[in-house]
Amino acid sequence: ELQGLSSSSLSPCSRAGLLLQDRKNSLLCTCFRSVLCLPPQEDMQGQDAFLCTQTLAAMDSMLQVLVGSSGPFGLLELQNILQLLLPFTESQPAAVQERATARIARLISSITTCPLPQVCPCFAEAAGPGHRCPKMHCFAMLGRLVGHLSLCCTCKDEGTRCEAAEALRHLHVFILQQRSKRSRLGLGPSRCGWAGRARQAPCHQGHSPWRESLTQRRFTKYLQPSDRADVICMAVESLTAPSAYTMNVAAHMVDVLVAGSAFQPGQVFNIVQAIYRNLPSIRAVSALSSLDRALLALTGEHPSEMVASLLQCSPMCIRVAMSMWKAMVSEPQAAEKVLRELLSVLMSQLLRKKSTCTEDDPYILALAAARTITKILQQPTCLQAAKALFPQLFLALLFQESASMELTLQEGHLLRREHQQGPLAPIRCIVQSLKALLCSTGFESQVLAIEAQGGWDALLRAKTHLAGVCVVAREMMKTPRPLRSAIFCHLAELLGMEDSPWKVAAMAFLIEMLGCADLSEELDRALNIFPSYLRSQYWGMHSLVLRGVLRLTRRPDTARRTLVLLPYIMEQLQSANSETSVAALPVLSDMLQLLEGKTRSLVALAAADKLQRLFDNESSAVRELAICLFQGVMGLVARSEKKKMKQEVCRSLLPLLFHMHDEVEHVAKASREALLSAARFLKWGQLAHLAETAQAWRIGECLLSRNGNGAEDYLCQSQPYLQSLQEPLRREAVRFI
Repeated sequence: ELQGLSSSSLSPCSRAGLLLQDRKNSLLCTCFRSVLCLPPQEDMQGQDAFLCTQTLAAMDSMLQVLVGSSGPFGLLELQNILQLLLPFTESQPAAVQERATARIARLISSITTCPLPQVCPCFAEAAGPGHRCPKMHCFAMLGRLVGHLSLCCTCKDEGTRCEAAEALRHLHVFILQQRSKRSRLGLGPSRCGWAGRARQAPCHQGHSPWRESLTQRRFTKYLQPSDRADVICMAVESLTAPSAYTMNVAAHMVDVLVAGSAFQPGQVFNIVQAIYRNLPSIRAVSALSSLDRALLALTGEHPSEMVASLLQCSPMCIRVAMSMWKAMVSEPQAAEKVLRELLSVLMSQLLRKKSTCTEDDPYILALAAARTITKILQQPTCLQAAKALFPQLFLALLFQESASMELTLQEGHLLRREHQQGPLAPIRCIVQSLKALLCSTGFESQVLAIEAQGGWDALLRAKTHLAGVCVVAREMMKTPRPLRSAIFCHLAELLGMEDSPWKVAAMAFLIEMLGCADLSEELDRALNIFPSYLRSQYWGMHSLVLRGVLRLTRRPDTARRTLVLLPYIMEQLQSANSETSVAALPVLSDMLQLLEGKTRSLVALAAADKLQRLFDNESSAVRELAICLFQGVMGLVARSEKKKMKQEVCRSLLPLLFHMHDEVEHVAKASREALLSAARFLKWGQLAHLAETAQAWRIGECLLSRNGNGAEDYLCQSQPYLQSLQEPLRREAVRFI
């Protein structure tokens, strides 16, 4: 029966070289399953044991023929066969493992004596940028092969251990032969002497830590980063093995392979994912220590990739992830790198930048970063870094909340689905991070004060969010000046970047900080960014900036420095937003008082024209402020501009007359007073008397009697009032016409 099985398995495979690759692989797999899974030889007797040995020898010959007959594709055929054999070296009965490992050893031994195409040197040394080796010369699976064989050297079965060691020895000979061949072709240094010694080295029975360490050191220099990453992942999985020896060898492999490797982001993610997946099953202290060292070393070399990878593995920062974060921040220098990268994740979301390390949604990563910050700030090694990065971390977390308020419905649904919590859960998470940062850096009193004023609760809701930001800002104004200065400067730097919705909150924070009298040296930073934000597209931004400028115009030490903004303030008088106009008019009034001579005269004349356009604004506050300011600018012109100002004043008389009947009493009163001032400015006694005695019904007649030739102009001015929303104004327009 055994003889028939062997013949039926090997017969089609002997002709496999003539078949298509898929068909060939199918036949080889059938052959391997049939032969390698035969009963253990110790269970066979007589002829069966002999036939089993002969069958295995025939399989070795067949595999060698397949490789040798493939011509220039010999290396590809070799790797294809090894790829099919490797699964039989894992989690199989001992006899199957030994037979599969022995087939690998015999096959690798054969390629040290038969000609193969030159292997691309990239498998044994660093390749230059943009290197692309031909597929037929690429030994792509070297790392995986070394990893499997190294771990097989730790197997309980002595036969498997010895075969694995033999395979590694032959593999080393093959590598050195390739290096020697390359040297003879003038492509690199020769190591023929090493090859000779390796070929003569005996296969020691048994195993020892020294031998495994030597094996790993011998092959490490030939492994490219991708190979190293694959072997590390296999070694991490082996750390869960019950065998202390296997675990120790795997731990040593991790230590050796992690050191100084230039991994790509995807490779770092694979390593982090392997650790994250297997860590709950690893119990041995030595294995856990090895992983801690690996995480720390990788953090030092690849901080950005490590942080992004672990955030992806565990956005909720569960217990397993937290143990990994602890290892990554176990030294102060590494802790600072981690915090900087977490800060970078937060800022990438704020600035809408896509991470180069991950394709994950930036909102999810930012929330994961905030949650992680909350937890790692409890580690003593993070304290110094948190203090050094406090202004950046504090503002990034605060404005992360503001950005979350701007989520679209689709994005908000995504966040709630990811976090499986209520709609406020993501924002509440950021608030907790903010509190943790303040407490860990010694600002517990600010946390309590903000709580007492309802600031934390206000931050959670869109309607009260800006009020909450202002509460936080006022409390942070009580911190030492160096910190306030650092926060102010970083805030101005953030506002100097591309406009974003969250910058309304950032501006509100900065405006509050303008109340610090000892920050006048930093004021120019704010003045430089105000012009662009006076043209911002976001609702409420103009009013915020104008409120800040008004605050500065009323401080003696900063008032004159605000005059650089005067042209932009004049632009705001044309805004369609009434809130903007209400904020701009007091600022303009203050600035006019700061001007002198010819400049003040020219600005007052220009303002007079713009102010008259606001007399009919839908907002009563705008109407009142504009009329009052117009009354003030009449007397600010010098003699050379007085004639032009008289023309503006004459043009304002009829609108002021109509607004004496405004439904809003304050506007009506302001109009009477402005009309009286206009009459006095024009030195028109009769008009002044009528305005002072509020004889509105006679003022129209007075205007026409004084300027009969201007009746047509008055008629044009009157007509828009026929469409006024106020009935008294429509009635007066009809009466005047």
